[in-house]
Order: sequence, then structure tokens, then C-alpha cells
Amino acid sequence: QVQLVESGGGSVQAGGSLRLSCAASGDTYSNYCMGWFRQAPGKEREGVGTIPNTGNTTYADSVKGRFTISQDNAKNTLYLQMNSLKPEDTAMYYCAFRRRGWWESTCSYMGYAYWGQGTQVTVSS
Repeated sequence: QVQLVESGGGSVQAGGSLRLSCAASGDTYSNYCMGWFRQAPGKEREGVGTIPNTGNTTYADSVKGRFTISQDNAKNTLYLQMNSLKPEDTAMYYCAFRRRGWWESTCSYMGYAYWGQGTQVTVSS
């Protein structure tokens, strides 16, 4: 079992920055994928970015160059640094966790078994 708790959401004006955190606990050892996802009202959940324990990040086209995923293994914490925020970034943001197959050098957005409760990000124009 893995428990995930997000924090750091809030309201910000367009062009501003926020950093989200995701504290992980439980069976987080060994090969894994972690991801950030978001869901805006009336829209489907979409992947924002992923990172495996090896550190090869991937990003959605809509956030490339603006968002950065990082992790602090000593603190078992995943981060999402969000810069140059736009109103269309407004959504509930979730972190998620799954085991990584040995063949995966990067992580897809599929198959995540554990999810946090989410943190709201609101960007005003």
C-alpha cells in the first residue's frame, strides 16, 4: 500500500508560480513511476508529467517549458514546480504512484494504482 498526500495548491494570477508537493509513504521502495495529473471541471483527467525512480521525466505538451517535476528521495516527496501559469492550468491536481516495469525507461500515464486526494490550483487572468 502507498499513501499520497498533496499540498501547495492555491490561487495565483496568470504568470505566477506555484509548487505542489506530494508526500508518499508506505511501500514506495524499488522501481516505480510517479505522475502528476489534473482535472478541470467538466473535463477528463489528463496527465501533466511523470517521473520514474530513475529520473527520466516526461511532460504533456501543454506544460513543457513551464512545469518541472522533481523528487526528493530522502523525504519521499514529489514536486511539481509550475511557472508562467495560465488560466487554463486551473484544475484539481493529483499525484499518483504505480510500480514500474523493468522495461520502462520512462513512465506512461496508464495504470496508476494509488492516488492522492488532490490539491486545487486556480489561475486568474
